[in-house]
Amino acid sequence: MRVEQQYIDLFSQAEKMIYKHSSDLLNAHRAKAFDDFKKSGFPTQKQENYKYTKVEKYFEPDFGLNLNRLSIPVNPYEVFKCNVPDMETAVHFVVNDSFYSGSQKPKYDLPEGVIFGGLDEVSRKYPEVIDKYYGRLADTSEDGITAFNTSFVQDGVVFYIPDNVVVEQPIQLINILRSDVDFLMNRRVLVIVGDNAQGRLLICDHTMDNVKFLSTQVMEVFVGENANFDMYELEEVHTESVKFNNLYVHQSANSNVLLNGMTLHNGVTRNTTKVTLAGEGSHIDLCGMAVIDKEQHVDNNTLIDHTVPNCTSNELFKYVLNDKSVGVFTGLVLVRPDAQKTYSQQSNRNLCMTKDARMYTQPQLEIYADDVKCGHGATVGQLDLNALFYMQTRGIPEKEAKLLLMFAFVNEVVDTIRLEPLKERLHKLVEKRFRGELGGCGECRCVTH
Repeated sequence: MRVEQQYIDLFSQAEKMIYKHSSDLLNAHRAKAFDDFKKSGFPTQKQENYKYTKVEKYFEPDFGLNLNRLSIPVNPYEVFKCNVPDMETAVHFVVNDSFYSGSQKPKYDLPEGVIFGGLDEVSRKYPEVIDKYYGRLADTSEDGITAFNTSFVQDGVVFYIPDNVVVEQPIQLINILRSDVDFLMNRRVLVIVGDNAQGRLLICDHTMDNVKFLSTQVMEVFVGENANFDMYELEEVHTESVKFNNLYVHQSANSNVLLNGMTLHNGVTRNTTKVTLAGEGSHIDLCGMAVIDKEQHVDNNTLIDHTVPNCTSNELFKYVLNDKSVGVFTGLVLVRPDAQKTYSQQSNRNLCMTKDARMYTQPQLEIYADDVKCGHGATVGQLDLNALFYMQTRGIPEKEAKLLLMFAFVNEVVDTIRLEPLKERLHKLVEKRFRGELGGCGECRCVTH
């Protein structure tokens, strides 16, 4: 029996329950998404973009789902503490796939008109705002994961910044995975940054319990004219966690966006990122880093679509692989016929520390305009033996020299962070990760029951 059939049957059996506990706006997209999922199923390895990640096998186990929206017996403000020095953020939580709206009063007040809250609640309260954006980028007919997520999702997060508003305080969204049984969660993130607006969002993933977790997450980000938006994603979960993350970004004229995704500890991660530069003068910095060992797996698939003239993009991904880990990078920069005066640089650099580690990389350029400056490249190799020897001749032990070289290798990605306290914390976390000491996020701690 196809893996999809159990979910098709589940949706059919629980359809009334799913609709009952969801807003009309989310439900309006559900029927088409379910039809698309029935047609396409999950992505397979026959599709070039999923060649190295076998999606179906991760959905085979019998997972629990919270379709009846029962409250999870945990107060994240009590069990999770994040205290990065000098980083003052407005902290919010998602527990599995439900926005936590407990009694904890936010430490900071958001500017007038700014909305940050649960997708289900916000879409009920402000349907005229959310309806303009929800589901507009995430095409359920193009990707089976997006179709699956849209079929089952019941909550998530909305971050809305009106025109001409600057949110000085960075927003920190912490995803807590909590369950007594193997658990499947589906969440959405919708970000709307108005014209001439600014905002920063840090998303952290953490696990509380030693069960299998499977997450699907679909994110839609709209960035208006002359707007600035930074988003950082930090994954630090246990090795029994699997995550499929589809991120869609639409940029208007003269917008500036930084996306930086960092995997410090995981099980299996598949990130799909599609950026559309739809307005002249828009710029994207798309960065990523993975430090993996054991049999961990990280697959990043990216598309930067230059649709109009005079846009720029910089893309940088780095991996450090140990033991029998597997890394995948497939990156396409598409320059359409009207996108003259495009400037784009793409780079993927990788270190394989053992003979059993595997890295599959495929940087790609498709250029249909004649007045552009574009470059791309990839390397897969080991540590520079000459540099290692030089450091040893200066009295640095071999183990320490290797750590210093690995740390220097990924530093370039960490240095793209435009939030200084976070940058300093990531430098320390990466060093701890290389030393095998990363059991928790520095000053963060999870108090299990």
